[in-house]
Amino acid sequence: MKFEIVYEDDNIVALNKPSGLLSIPDRYNQSIPCLYHEVAQKYEQLFVVHRLDKDTSGLIVFAKTEDSHRYMSQLFEGREVKKYYLAIVNGRPMKPSGSILAPIAEHPTHKGRMSIQKKGRFAHTDYELQESWNGYSLLKLRIHTGRTHQIRVHMQHLGTPIVGDPFYGDGAPLLLSSVKKKFRLAENAEEERPLISRLALHASELIFTGMQGEKQTIVAPLPKDMSVSIKQLTKWGKER
Repeated sequence: MKFEIVYEDDNIVALNKPSGLLSIPDRYNQSIPCLYHEVAQKYEQLFVVHRLDKDTSGLIVFAKTEDSHRYMSQLFEGREVKKYYLAIVNGRPMKPSGSILAPIAEHPTHKGRMSIQKKGRFAHTDYELQESWNGYSLLKLRIHTGRTHQIRVHMQHLGTPIVGDPFYGDGAPLLLSSVKKKFRLAENAEEERPLISRLALHASELIFTGMQGEKQTIVAPLPKDMSVSIKQLTKWGKER
């Protein structure tokens, strides 16, 4: 399995995780492929610091020593890491920027899903509109807390569910025909190929203070399906 290393030093290694791959071993089935198992083969030792949802692509950091594991874990637990994401969402928020402060707990009837509930755990997400097109928007998001499915639940709450989200949206893929007025299917194609057919959420940037006191900014480039989608939306999806 190919994985992209975006940053590495003596203490940590940062990777650009593809969508559809677990970050860490499955609790019940260790044989399911995960990024940790793949990367750990390259190093004498490797420690889990944080994780991303299976369907989310982007930046994830592993520690290479016990000292760096302790240090990085304390940063994440103390909310001293700035965590930024990019998401293609359905619709457009009423305000170009804002904060969502809405507590999250397990859904009362749907196992494996989360929902906003008064007695849930505190959750804080900031959003900022980057671009908007006919029916879609690109948002930059910062999470101050790390609740399960936090961004996905908060985007649903905002009225702009993430494209391709089967739990908190309609799960529909992004099709060029939905934004291009005179779309024509290629003669040799039986059906339209989606621009993106998975959760359009990418962990793009981490900012924190390194072990030597230096400011560190690590960026994970957008995967091809998201970058192509943004280019096509920009070309054909001007708001009418």
